[in-house]
Amino acid sequence: MDRKYAGLVCGRRSKYVVLVVWVVALIVLGPLAGKLSGAQDNQTSSWLPASAESTKVYDQLGAFVDRNSMPAIVVYHRDGGLTAADRAKATADVATYKKQVPHLGGPIVGPIPSKDGTTLQTLVPLHVDPKSGWNDLPKTAKQIRATAADGAHGMSVHLGGPVGFGADQADAFAGIDGNLLFGTLGVVILILLLTYRSPVLWVLPILTAGVALTAAQAFIYLMVDHTGLTVNGQSYGILTVLVIGAGTDYALLLVARYREELRRHEDRHEAMAFALHRSGPAIIASSSTVILGMLCLLAAQMNSTKGLGPVAALGIVFALLAMLTLLPALLVTVGRWVFWPRRPTYRSPEPTQSGVWARVGAFIRPRPRTVWLVTVGLLLLCTLGLTQLNSHSLSTTESFTGNPQSVTATKILQSHYQDNSSDPVYVLVDSPQAQQTTQQLSAAGFAPAAKPIVRGDRSLLQTSVSGDAYSSKAFDQVKQIRGIAHGVPGSHALVGGSTAVTYDVQQATDHDIRAIIPLTLLVVLVILAVLLRAIVAPVLLILTVIVSFGAALGLSSLVFHYIFDFAGTDPSLPLFVFVFLVALGIDYNIFLMTRIREEAREHGTRRGAIVGLSATGGVITSAGLVLASTFAVLGTLPLVAFAEIGFAVALGVLLDTIVVRAVLVTALTLDIGPKIWWPGKLRNVPDASTEQIESDAAEDAAAEDAAARV
Repeated sequence: MDRKYAGLVCGRRSKYVVLVVWVVALIVLGPLAGKLSGAQDNQTSSWLPASAESTKVYDQLGAFVDRNSMPAIVVYHRDGGLTAADRAKATADVATYKKQVPHLGGPIVGPIPSKDGTTLQTLVPLHVDPKSGWNDLPKTAKQIRATAADGAHGMSVHLGGPVGFGADQADAFAGIDGNLLFGTLGVVILILLLTYRSPVLWVLPILTAGVALTAAQAFIYLMVDHTGLTVNGQSYGILTVLVIGAGTDYALLLVARYREELRRHEDRHEAMAFALHRSGPAIIASSSTVILGMLCLLAAQMNSTKGLGPVAALGIVFALLAMLTLLPALLVTVGRWVFWPRRPTYRSPEPTQSGVWARVGAFIRPRPRTVWLVTVGLLLLCTLGLTQLNSHSLSTTESFTGNPQSVTATKILQSHYQDNSSDPVYVLVDSPQAQQTTQQLSAAGFAPAAKPIVRGDRSLLQTSVSGDAYSSKAFDQVKQIRGIAHGVPGSHALVGGSTAVTYDVQQATDHDIRAIIPLTLLVVLVILAVLLRAIVAPVLLILTVIVSFGAALGLSSLVFHYIFDFAGTDPSLPLFVFVFLVALGIDYNIFLMTRIREEAREHGTRRGAIVGLSATGGVITSAGLVLASTFAVLGTLPLVAFAEIGFAVALGVLLDTIVVRAVLVTALTLDIGPKIWWPGKLRNVPDASTEQIESDAAEDAAAEDAAARV
């Protein structure tokens, strides 16, 4: 970063201008930020792949039925068999639902008895408003549950179906903004206290991150309001974690470099100018990697994944702006006392020269090839856990970490009913081919439940799949139905419905993985090549991150299977883990390699690697702990998909921070030496001999001891 710009941000007078600009921005943007939560779009179209067959059915369905109608299935069950009073109770509830349940989407069906006489199910169709209905589901579900449970006298009553499932999901997301925000802030504050060992300093990075999040939410709300950008529960939750986690990482790097410069410069304004000049390029390169990595998600077919890209990218933009302007201005305004009780004074010794990471470097230095070969071997061994990766779509009963009512209801229905007529598969065909399509579906065991609904030249047939509508078995049946319908000449058939939607989501996610992963790798490689002005180093860094990703996903798969006992993983897990680990994990390699490059100009590459590791080891480890902890907060949500993403990303960040960056990259740099900068000019800078490196290290240690005695 240019010294002149750095001086403007932290100048004796200009710092106050920076503070005033941010205060005014906060006053203006604060009210808009609060509106983003209400601007979420969680309707079906905000998640679906735009070009999928089920999406086309959803778009046309409104001409035949209320496409925003979904059934609440009230399940009445008694193990020993229902009594006459139980059946009378279920029948009486139907009349109550008609009077008390708002926004009915059609006639109530049932109670429908099971063949074994233990269960009844009543279908209560509800019209769910595309915008606000998601938030209303828990209230309506609670009302239905209260009516069904009143006077049950030992009969178990559960609410299932799409409404029950949606209500439980809405409950899981309820308060996500507050819970995630306070949970994330809590773990970040704790780590900052342990890192800085100051009761005051942590306030400034947290305050700056909060301002960045507010500004990002406000700007994203304006984008939603004026450009049609889609924000749903997934992107809203990840935005909070990403801005605070990544923003705090940038703060840690800047503060660490500022503390170094305070020991070299008596004037704190000059120290901050040097800190920005030295660390700014690494922070900008790091954030650019994340921003462009997130924008790669625009190549996705899934609308939910595509929408996450610009939301996350905008969050990082504001985190970067705040950490390179507001935080420096705050730090130079308050002065050195903010580091109390470890206040860095002018010409005081730099503790990183003899810290734990200096000792790690001393261990690697004599045997770099052995170290990196063993490290790579262990990481590759971890990737064997990928054999346990069961990346199929999670069924209804597998989607929650707990056992909510919708899961219990689904299990009872699967045990006591043969079909799944409450959640139909929709088949749209040209009207002249409706009869032939009906006959062929019936011959295959998928007889439509009623006569076709005809609207002009198109007809709607409704059939169903057996078992859990969101299982692999159900997906196979959808493929079979599509094969039959598409095989009718001239039918122009389209097959949709909830099961088809979930299947299409799985297929679109597979496409997104194949498209986005290579694109992200290419973008990151280009950024590293420009930053480091080399080819060998960027290629090696990319390879280390790929190995780290495989190891993290492999270990996570073993944990999910043998410890958490999850039935499988969400199809989007590999994609999200890859994007976050590559875009965020490469940060730590950027922080380390830019420092090594800076030191290599004066001391040579191998000496620069030792100095770079000892100087950045502590701050990068702290940054990794912050980011890992913030993503781990996602695991507090009672949804398997979020728990898996949070755990896998947190584990991957820790692996990348402690093992890949500190050990593997350092060992590779020491082994390869100046050639790592090929074809850049730095490869021609003579490297210090092993004896000289050891001599310099001994001198550093002696100087440190002498300073300590003084």
